[in-house]
Amino acid sequence: MKNTFLRVGTEACLVMLVWMNVMTASAAENGSVPDYLNSVSAGVANIVGTNVRDTEKSRQAIDDLVNYAPEPEPEEDEEESTLFMANVNNSVNVRVEPSEEAEKAGLLYKDCGGRILERGEEWSRIQSGELVGWVSNDYVLFDEEAEALAADVGFKILTVETDALRIREEPSTDSRILGLVASGDELEVVNDEDSEWIEVAYDDEDEGYVSADYVNVTFSIDSGETLEQIRIREEAEAEAKRKALLHAQQAKVDADGDETRLLAALIQCEAGTANYEGQLAVAACVMNRVRSSAYPGTIYGVIYASGQFPPALNGKVAAVYNNKVYDSCFAAARDALAGKTNIGTATHFKRAGLHDGIVVGGNVFW
Repeated sequence: MKNTFLRVGTEACLVMLVWMNVMTASAAENGSVPDYLNSVSAGVANIVGTNVRDTEKSRQAIDDLVNYAPEPEPEEDEEESTLFMANVNNSVNVRVEPSEEAEKAGLLYKDCGGRILERGEEWSRIQSGELVGWVSNDYVLFDEEAEALAADVGFKILTVETDALRIREEPSTDSRILGLVASGDELEVVNDEDSEWIEVAYDDEDEGYVSADYVNVTFSIDSGETLEQIRIREEAEAEAKRKALLHAQQAKVDADGDETRLLAALIQCEAGTANYEGQLAVAACVMNRVRSSAYPGTIYGVIYASGQFPPALNGKVAAVYNNKVYDSCFAAARDALAGKTNIGTATHFKRAGLHDGIVVGGNVFW
């Protein structure tokens, strides 16, 4: 503000200077210069540091005044974007050093992104989730391109910041309550244009509204993985696959009441003190043999095959068959006949500790 007043004052003085110069010059031509013009012009000259009697300088002052333009304000440098996005169809290696020969730190996948730590001409150091390392600039997007892709593939996550938050059917406190979410719970944001209510994805397919006063909304994009994260994930996937195979539905086997009771009696002899999972494992093992071409194709033939099930050969199975059979053993027998299994296609078992394999209910199956 001070500079503005100074500039305006200077301009006013220049105008007065020009006016005085014109008046003085006119008086000089007529042969007389009034004293008041001399005194005023001298005062103005002292203010602006210009001799009003110097005609050439006065003309220059006029030109300067006419052509005066304020110095443009320096433009503030725009803050450089630190966002990057992977520009790949599948994945790209992130290295511990900016070289193709350097050790791998992890992988960036399609639509992953993160923060630029150091931007170079050929390689850039980036952070994406827990992954930190160098990636070739040929496989990443920067600036406007990165922002456009992030806006397209990113998503907003809402985090609850109160003990319990109601999810409502409509954006109103009078609307029906669909459910409650607790502090720290996260929901995907569907729409947050309303300053008071946020639409969220709820219960997979349903949508509802929560008050914007008790949540924190953040923008998120997918992250890369370190080698350790990849190892842990792959081990978990392998374990999940193994469990899925163990419980994969097998072909149903038809059996009459006598065969079902015989199977239940064997289960009771081999795993009567075990829980349901242990009893089902024995039943499934018998049924896997029935389905296999390496064994007799009937329940009776499998159970009484020579040297296979000692309780059947020493008469214990027959004794149980002719007395009381546990309901849980009947349940396990019926489920195994229907194709249920928790040991995959295993056809052998022993007491746990005597062999490598799948341990269930005190027995190991393979």
